[in-house]
Amino acid sequence: MRAEHGDSGSRWKAGPRLVGIGRGLLDLLLPPSSLDGQAALSGGLDASAFAKVTFLDDPVCDGCGLAMPYADAALERCPGCQAKPKAFQRARAACVYDEHSRELILKLKHADRTDLAGLFARWLSRASAELLAEGDAIVPVPVHRARLLSRRYNQAAEIARPLARMAGLAYLPDTLTRKRDTASQGGKSASGRRRNVAAAFVVPETRRGQVAGRRIVLVDDVLTTGATAEGCARALLAAGAARVTLSVVARVTEMQARPI
Repeated sequence: MRAEHGDSGSRWKAGPRLVGIGRGLLDLLLPPSSLDGQAALSGGLDASAFAKVTFLDDPVCDGCGLAMPYADAALERCPGCQAKPKAFQRARAACVYDEHSRELILKLKHADRTDLAGLFARWLSRASAELLAEGDAIVPVPVHRARLLSRRYNQAAEIARPLARMAGLAYLPDTLTRKRDTASQGGKSASGRRRNVAAAFVVPETRRGQVAGRRIVLVDDVLTTGATAEGCARALLAAGAARVTLSVVARVTEMQARPI
């Protein structure tokens, strides 16, 4: 258990693993239900909730996972990736980032709904099957220590851990670190996001042996402009990774990624 400090003073709050164990025991007594009281299929979602999620299937851009208007073997990458290739070689997203997926992701990120991590891992095991089959190890996008203390867990790591088990790949949670506590990316333009995370990520010297020569699958919750993933991929490649691919739960559309 860890202490959490609020306006009313300090109090003890269970960590995500203890919360997960408690929910598992409760599910044995009371079958899980969805947020609207209906019978849940998995992770607290009923059939109607699943139907609202816009899952991404082929054709998608092989470079960034963006939905493509039609399949064309000669056009595997969107114009953006053709004009400016990413540091990560390939990317896949399970669904579109919209009001429906956003609500679920924010529950994992800020509302202690770590039970959703396993659900998202299953989504990624399907959406990123090709990347996982070609990978050697899974690395979550890290959060800074200061933010980890307040949030108590890294949502990307919560997803990456069960995903690694499903895929039979090595799980490397401490290989990549965020050395600067960057400001939130929300509301920033694409160039602002890139400046915000510039040189924010590094592979410590003691961890470089875990990366050298290996094909790394980087895991995160949301892909917006790709600035964070770019920073992570560059750090992993600088440490000797053979290549880096990206697997995310949701990604914004091309229009959403444009600064307003």
